[in-house]
Amino acid sequence: MEIEWISDTLTTQAILLVCSFVLSGIIGLERELRQKSAGARTHILVGMGSALFTLVSAYGFAQVVGESVVLDPSRIAAQIVTGIGFLGAGVIFVRRNIVSGLTTAASVWVTAAVGMACGAGMPVIAALTVALYLFAVTALTALIRRLPTQRRTELYQVRYQDGHGVLRDILQVASDAGYDMALSETHRERGDTGPTVLARIEFTHGKQRPPESLFRKISEVSGVLEIKSEDQDHD
Repeated sequence: MEIEWISDTLTTQAILLVCSFVLSGIIGLERELRQKSAGARTHILVGMGSALFTLVSAYGFAQVVGESVVLDPSRIAAQIVTGIGFLGAGVIFVRRNIVSGLTTAASVWVTAAVGMACGAGMPVIAALTVALYLFAVTALTALIRRLPTQRRTELYQVRYQDGHGVLRDILQVASDAGYDMALSETHRERGDTGPTVLARIEFTHGKQRPPESLFRKISEVSGVLEIKSEDQDHD
């Protein structure tokens, strides 16, 4: 088989591959800024790999096409859709009945589609997909968080004095306010005023209630040294 080092479509192929690099990098940068496990490099590699697979399926076998050989480029695309699921599944974690990483897995899947679109000669629709993705994970996410929900969960880091029954008092305060309390993890520390505990606690309430009410009540418990609210981002 004769190798054609510079084909007539080389410029087009190179432009499409660069488009996949840029557009995939935009999605990856958004994940990187949110400090997710799959960041810019992962998304760029997924997007460029998908684009290259698509380019190979579309242009790579042109020299063998003939009356007895018929190519179906869509077969490669179908394999990319199936194969990318394994990579996406690797960023999904389940801990204490909380699923995290779903949005990142979906972003990897979308990045593969963006790369395929670039490889198929559809950079405009790929760019539109990236724009809609950014809208979904920014403006739309902020809007959804403002919608009323039946159950409200608040996650706090609480540092308190050890050995004074402070955790019991926090449980009583949360119960009186109508919250269920779940202790996620604790770390014992040695402070200037004696042993302390840094606890990560999740509070769940069945009705909407201003978060500062519980925050204030816990901060007023005797023995509580510090309390911080955590952003619950399970993307």
